[in-house]
Amino acid sequence: MNTSSIPPYISALLNPSQHENHPEKVELLQTHISYVLIAGPYVYKFKKPVNFGFLDFSTLEKRGHYCLRELELNRRLCPDIYLERVAVTRRADGFKLAGDGEVIEYGVKMRRLDEAKMMVSIIGAGGLRRTHLAAIIDTLVPFYQSAAADAAIAAYGTAEAVGVNVLENFTQTEPFIGEDLPRHRFAAIRAYAMAQLARERWFGARVDGGHIKDCHGDLYSANICLDEPTHIFDCIEFNDRFRYADVAADIGFLAMDLDFYALDELSNFFVNQFARASGDSELLSYINFYKCYRAYVRGKINLFTAADDAVDEETATRCRQLARRYFILAERYTAG
Repeated sequence: MNTSSIPPYISALLNPSQHENHPEKVELLQTHISYVLIAGPYVYKFKKPVNFGFLDFSTLEKRGHYCLRELELNRRLCPDIYLERVAVTRRADGFKLAGDGEVIEYGVKMRRLDEAKMMVSIIGAGGLRRTHLAAIIDTLVPFYQSAAADAAIAAYGTAEAVGVNVLENFTQTEPFIGEDLPRHRFAAIRAYAMAQLARERWFGARVDGGHIKDCHGDLYSANICLDEPTHIFDCIEFNDRFRYADVAADIGFLAMDLDFYALDELSNFFVNQFARASGDSELLSYINFYKCYRAYVRGKINLFTAADDAVDEETATRCRQLARRYFILAERYTAG
């Protein structure tokens, strides 16, 4: 990790004495948009001051606003995990968490989940079973049934609206065409996406069927803990258009993730069982399109992370390797 690029307030919060529970150590993790501090039984998430167009955390006011949105939206599925918005203040003697003084940053305080029960850990240990996926389905079906769905949200399911998200990915990744994203692969995936987006009535059928909801937006194994009850966390809070989507876009994301880990049989089980449990058999016709879209998004995010000056060379190399794998998977879906 390139510690020279870490903000002073993050460096200060790495000191265990800053935290009320006085953990033995504080661990820092990073994504392209967040600093995550693991401090004993709690996790603190701070948004980086970045602006990618589709995401704007460039001001303190905006970061504070999206912290509140993160709490509100994630409490739909994890009311016991998302605790509060916290402030970092600056005083003469330095930075303080939840202290008095000038507020220089906001973050989200969460209860720490059991790492051994995280879905990625269980997958890595070869322990994922159908029963785990059935528990996820039992959580998701009522979630989507009660999710907001009005005319304004439904408009995000049209071919034109879906195309905004899909085509934006190609615009943002075009500068990366090269070793990690060969031009022939970029062209094949883009051509497939364009052909599907031309099917306006195909998307319209999902709108008419009431399948466009205020979804999760980031439904994959990194955001699922297979404890009891199942916790599905870290939904998209920074841009409504990534969350207002066909339920198939969410289900396709987790199905793609299972494919990524070469768990194709479990992926098929998950999709088919969800379609059966939700009464949405038409969803099966749309999954491949959304799998391709989601695989490409994951490839893009890994390229963004690899290009972040704050990450070390080892992390950047790993992210580039992951990006290649995701783009290969996205191309695989273009074959139908």
